[in-house]
Amino acid sequence: MKNLFTLLLWLCAAGSVMAQSVNPGKLSGSVTDSLTAKPVPYANVVLKDGDKLLTGTAADGEGAFVLPNLPLGNFILELTFLGYRSQTIPIKLTAAQPSVKLGAIKLGADSKMLSAVEVTGMKAIVEDKGDRLVYNAEKDISNSGGTAADVLRKVPTLNVDLDGNVQMRGNSNIKILINGKPSGMMARNLADALRQMPANTIKSVEVITSPGAKYDAEGSAGVINIITKKGLQGFNGSTNVTVGNFNRSLGTNLNYRKNKFGISLSANGYQYRNKWENNLSRTSLINGAPAAFLYQSSNADNTGTGGYGEMSIDYDPDSTSRINFSANVWGGNYPNNTTMRTSLFDLEGTELLAYRNESRFRNPYGNGQLDLGYTKTFKKKGQEFSLLTQFSRMPDNYFYETDTYSGADEITYRQNSSNYSRNKEYTVQTDYVHPFEVKSISDTLSFKLEVGAKAIRRDIGSEYRVEIALNGNGDLEPDPTQSNDFNYFQRVYSGYTSLRMSTKSKWSLNAGARLEHTEIKGDFVSTNTSLSNQYNNLIPSITISKGFKKQTLKISYTQRIQRPLIWYLNPWLNASDTLNISTGNPYLDPELSHAVELAHSLNTDKGLSVNTSLYWRYADNAIEYLSTVNEEGVSLNRPENIAKRKAYGVNLNLAGQPNKNWSLNGGADLRYVDLTSPGQNQRNNGFVWSFNMNSTYKLPKNYSLQANGSVSSGWISLQSNNSGYYWYGIAAKREFWDNKASLTLNLNNPFNKGIRQTGTRSAPSFESEFSSYYINRSARLTFEWRFGQMKEGSSKRSKKISNDDTGNR
Repeated sequence: MKNLFTLLLWLCAAGSVMAQSVNPGKLSGSVTDSLTAKPVPYANVVLKDGDKLLTGTAADGEGAFVLPNLPLGNFILELTFLGYRSQTIPIKLTAAQPSVKLGAIKLGADSKMLSAVEVTGMKAIVEDKGDRLVYNAEKDISNSGGTAADVLRKVPTLNVDLDGNVQMRGNSNIKILINGKPSGMMARNLADALRQMPANTIKSVEVITSPGAKYDAEGSAGVINIITKKGLQGFNGSTNVTVGNFNRSLGTNLNYRKNKFGISLSANGYQYRNKWENNLSRTSLINGAPAAFLYQSSNADNTGTGGYGEMSIDYDPDSTSRINFSANVWGGNYPNNTTMRTSLFDLEGTELLAYRNESRFRNPYGNGQLDLGYTKTFKKKGQEFSLLTQFSRMPDNYFYETDTYSGADEITYRQNSSNYSRNKEYTVQTDYVHPFEVKSISDTLSFKLEVGAKAIRRDIGSEYRVEIALNGNGDLEPDPTQSNDFNYFQRVYSGYTSLRMSTKSKWSLNAGARLEHTEIKGDFVSTNTSLSNQYNNLIPSITISKGFKKQTLKISYTQRIQRPLIWYLNPWLNASDTLNISTGNPYLDPELSHAVELAHSLNTDKGLSVNTSLYWRYADNAIEYLSTVNEEGVSLNRPENIAKRKAYGVNLNLAGQPNKNWSLNGGADLRYVDLTSPGQNQRNNGFVWSFNMNSTYKLPKNYSLQANGSVSSGWISLQSNNSGYYWYGIAAKREFWDNKASLTLNLNNPFNKGIRQTGTRSAPSFESEFSSYYINRSARLTFEWRFGQMKEGSSKRSKKISNDDTGNR
């Protein structure tokens, strides 16, 4: 790290010298009010070369500005600020006079006062960006005070069930990133993590179904990139408070940027409630014949507490370079205390077991991450070099205590378990982008060559212990059969090259390949056993599109690889219910998938956007959770490589504004799923569909109303079929204090206390039926206050490492 930091400083210095030698020009001045002659602080200053933006900045608190490292030539200086008329000034920088001092530039007040301006247009909640769909969460008032799970329920192509599990077009092997970079919190247990992230922090969500070669090959279903809110130029911030019966939160963020320096700070604390009831009936099978019958009922009502904070700093040594550093931490405690009643019967109906379990489960978790990077742009637009580093550490611990009571309410058995797990990740990445053009007789071809390399090192460990007391009043004794120390090491080395081409006749091509080499080593310390594996993957990708006026037709193919997540690998046994044990599988192999998509998009002059796609997904060696039941009636649930997963589907998304005050968007997905596992002697297939709708209406006097809902036919896995479920909500928002503050009321499922979902699960060793009742009728009230100056800042963005699928953003 010391050598790497030295290299970064050297690159920054070299870049600064290079920029100054290539671009000797300099422009300075100040902005004042034409009537009062007082400074206009934080006015926007932009220098243009024709219609092309060359560079820009914002004046400081005294109205002064400086634009250094400028090329020589003729330009247009444009000055703007809210409440003033725009001012343009021709600029000429020559070798004889490379530096120009403009003095005081006066801006005249706009005759249209802000109080007389009524903004009636609304930004679309869903936008089609060609290679991705973007859901603008901050424009959706129903998200106020909710969680990330509530946000993702409204994102096109995604399905989120009542327990928070996410699928993209029927596949749950998804990579979720935060601001284009991986999050240890999201890697641990996605459903839990989404419930723990406040929706108030989310600006937008990007969905990428066919990532290109510059993106990591990880993520067989695709990529979800959650963009959090960031400050703009000057000083600004916000604070928000949410109260409700299921969600409570308190958060704030502060942002400051002046000239070359910018800093952003944010902190949030939150609570969330999870209340449910489950029922299970299971028949154990031996050679296909019934052997025993199990009945269980359980209920839980838990409240989790947590918080996170982030600090990011960026510094621009000159107009072409940026150094960025960020640090963020997450932490909290996720309890899952459960009461379960169990009865086990033989074939004659004789009760073999009857007891009650009181389980106290807690998951104190945390995650810390550091990013340090350097980005260099060049005179040629789009040419860029970056060197990025990242370190993350995630302690993730699980503890439970289980007391078993007989029918006479006497304690008969006790079990305590502890699992101390950790995950350290080190990453170094470099990327280079080089644009160029080739002119022919009939057309001009624009190219962009992208090359890069990356190295990731992951060190994972787990130490778990179990203590039991066969006599409820006896002392707890270690159980060596359920205890072990496990170390796991993963190294991923990759390189890629891709070529993007576009023409004035609206043809576009993006083709490339990525080579990834993976090394894996595992060591069970207590049992003196180990595992080792390495493999290479060449991942091709190609996308071809053609624009026709308001329409675009696109076809794409890519391969993806899904390496097992930390949650899948951890061999810790959760035996809080001794008849239903779950564990991870450190011997999992990665799954390789193929994806083909044919898409059509239409954007009309009236603002209607229609995106339709036909897709095919095929995964070999697919990873799914499977259950087996032994002769004693004990179920073991763990992830396995099943064999094949196929999906054929059609997806439709619409977004538009019927009038200037009303926005409407929705989507539908229909697919046929086919899963096969010769090793498990099982196959399951069928049709699955889902539909969602979201509507917002803007009323006079800064009032807004919104309604949203989604319905799904359920999911299909290799061993189970789940019934459908639905989700709906209504919201009302009022803005006041010159639109600097707002109050939002959200009601989720107001006409139903909860939603019941049923299903069946079967395998050669058992058949079962289950039902779950999720209590989710909730109300929450959110107050938000925004303060400070919010103006457009630098067009440059800090770049950070994005492990697993999205490259740099």
